[in-house]
Amino acid sequence: MVDPRIKKLASILTSYSIKIKKGDIINLNFGIQAKELALECFKQILKKGATAITHASVPGFTYTYYKLATKKQLEKKPIIALYEAQKVAGSISIIADINTRELTNIPNWKIALRNKVTYPVHKIHLKKDNWVLTIFPTPALAQEADMSYEEYYDFIFKATNIDWRRMSKKQDKLKAVLDKGKEVRIVAEGTDIRFSIKGREAIKCDGHRNMPDGEVFIAPVETTTEGKIRFTYPAIRQGRIVEGVELHFKKGRVIKASAEKGEAYLKEMLSVDSGAKRLGEFGIGMNYNINRFTKEILLDEKIGGTIHLALGMAYKEGGGRNESAIHWDMILDLRKGGAIYIDGKCIQRNGKFLI
Repeated sequence: MVDPRIKKLASILTSYSIKIKKGDIINLNFGIQAKELALECFKQILKKGATAITHASVPGFTYTYYKLATKKQLEKKPIIALYEAQKVAGSISIIADINTRELTNIPNWKIALRNKVTYPVHKIHLKKDNWVLTIFPTPALAQEADMSYEEYYDFIFKATNIDWRRMSKKQDKLKAVLDKGKEVRIVAEGTDIRFSIKGREAIKCDGHRNMPDGEVFIAPVETTTEGKIRFTYPAIRQGRIVEGVELHFKKGRVIKASAEKGEAYLKEMLSVDSGAKRLGEFGIGMNYNINRFTKEILLDEKIGGTIHLALGMAYKEGGGRNESAIHWDMILDLRKGGAIYIDGKCIQRNGKFLI
């Protein structure tokens, strides 16, 4: 018997997160351990008169590809994926990692090169604005989060199966403040950073793009970031862990970057392209059912009482202009002494909103 929480999440994904109409073609991507959730989504898609194209991720294939692929193969244009992205009406993608460190020993340049080549596929999906990325609990993810599998299983569904329309209403007040704001300042231990958001629109993340969701984000004006920030938690990207990240900005660009662990990888990613040294996103976490760091960014960037800044690509829907092959979120916890100021007014202190 299928856990009713899985059925509820499938219903949220197919009836709330994305729009599905009769005759649509929907991309359904999932890790093999998420078969139960994927199957329930598949059923819901068919019941709506739509068709699903399924892509199951099997352990070992991605690793083998990056290990054996030549530069010429990595540069090969993803013709089929581009065609598919143009034809589908929407997509559901389910993370279900069996080995979170599968790509740790793959040369960085291989992954960065392939990201550049496949970036146009990603852009097509973003432009259609009808996609959702979710997560299914696995023992590997539970281990990363320092939880038992049972604890992690409950943790995930507590974060996903909530009233998202109610969450959306809660986000309205913060969005209004950011939309009217001109300058953001973030202060915490080791951090004093500011940037302009003038003319930019805040975007509510209320369950339509990520699941779990629960943040409001806005794109900083690309040339305005000044100051320094020291992130609380490790910055994780493609299995690489970078700890103790500290960034110094001037005129919008990173002029100094350091890390206690993984500094070489950090600097390599900052050199991927000209946009990698600029901020593409400032996000404020609002899902207080996510209350601990798990080493999974889909969850961690939503932690209530935290903020995150993303190096690289800006989402264009709010007026962001920064272009990059990377989008790397890094998290600062404000629950113990941090504060957010908008135009000199404190809107959050110690992780609690004052608006």
